[in-house]
Amino acid sequence: MKIVDLGPNDEKTIQVAQILIDAFAHMDYVRTIEAAVAEVRESFADKRISRVALDENGDAVGWIGGIEQYDGTVYELHPLAVKPSAQRRGIGTALVKDFEAQVKQRGALTITLGTDDDFGGTSLFGVDVYPNVLEQLSSIRNRNHHPYEFYLKCGYSLVGLVPDANGFGKPDILMAKRVGKYDRTRSTADER
Repeated sequence: MKIVDLGPNDEKTIQVAQILIDAFAHMDYVRTIEAAVAEVRESFADKRISRVALDENGDAVGWIGGIEQYDGTVYELHPLAVKPSAQRRGIGTALVKDFEAQVKQRGALTITLGTDDDFGGTSLFGVDVYPNVLEQLSSIRNRNHHPYEFYLKCGYSLVGLVPDANGFGKPDILMAKRVGKYDRTRSTADER
């Protein structure tokens, strides 16, 4: 497997779009090939990262994207998708590590991500998490192969929760990881 940039003229765009549909079939994220292609094309904008994992035949088996935030000190990982028939083979982990290296090369300090539970994957699904939102988050349990545990294994931390992000009892679980080194001798303005 190799991981390379995905660009606007890449013939793999349709393959990546289909991976996006298949990987998120349990969600209302993208349902049509047109919507998936539009999502992939958005990743070609300035200040974005778009990387694709190719198998030994040169076919796309995974895709990761990123969006620059906070003047480049943070990148949002969005999205990560691996072809369902190729999952649990280290492709997602390899894409995340590659993404972290790309972000670090750009001088960013942190990666954030949101991982929705709109399908009953965690103990937070269907729960009114108010008024003790962070207490609820601290006792989260995986009930149905929710990806937050994958990100924990990749070194990400739970940093927040957006209650009801996708409707009542369907939160967005916020995670983050520091990938850059903070230089205390430089001012915040110098870091940018």
